Amino acid sequence: MSPGAVPAVLVFAGLDPSGGAGLAADVLAIAEQGAHALPVATALTVQDNNRVHAVQAVDAAFVLAQAQALVDSVHIRAVKLGIPGSRANARAIAGLLRALRARDPQLPIVLDPVLASGHGDALAEDDPVGIVNELLPLATIALPNEPEASAVGDFPCAHLLLTGGHGEGSVVENRWYTHGQLVRRWRWARLPGAFHGSGCTLAASLAGRLAHGETMAAALGAAQAYCHDALARAFAIAPGQRIPRRFLLPIV
Repeated sequence: MSPGAVPAVLVFAGLDPSGGAGLAADVLAIAEQGAHALPVATALTVQDNNRVHAVQAVDAAFVLAQAQALVDSVHIRAVKLGIPGSRANARAIAGLLRALRARDPQLPIVLDPVLASGHGDALAEDDPVGIVNELLPLATIALPNEPEASAVGDFPCAHLLLTGGHGEGSVVENRWYTHGQLVRRWRWARLPGAFHGSGCTLAASLAGRLAHGETMAAALGAAQAYCHDALARAFAIAPGQRIPRRFLLPIV
């Protein structure tokens, strides 16, 4: 990279008007890792900090046009995948990722395999498992929670971080697998309350770390620590789920 350059992370995700998840979360989390997000909108949503009321996928050709303008001029150092919004979008994104991989076979692609909101609200116009399966073969790492892992079943990507936030008990255990083999466990104190956009925060911060060329082990450790701190410092905008404090400003 040239002096003063910042590594760029191409992001595909939906627009959350509450600012708690999706593109808004990704931009902040990636910036806090010292990288720059290139946010491509895949879906428009009607939601607050608790529920998703409606989802409208962006036209697949327009999703591709947003991304193509960026990849034609910017050196992409990592990719973060959130909700595609539709199977057509997932297929369009997959085609673009194959072209990027042809240029850079080691390009890190981080997949947050979101199937529904925390309350079970739909986040796509088509079958969410089918959508995820369009992208999984291209992912370097996927970060499912336990319900998502159970629903998807097979994860063909090289790395998997199975997160335990949906479990019970005083400790959250996240497990890292490489080619199906358990490599490491991380244990974090379970924080009280519920959070909006925790998965986005973790996946986006991981992509930001990988964009700097960090090893997977180092990036996973740093991203989890950042996410846990953001949740510990979460703030309220309304009753219900709190918003992770992704920016390092003092609490007033």
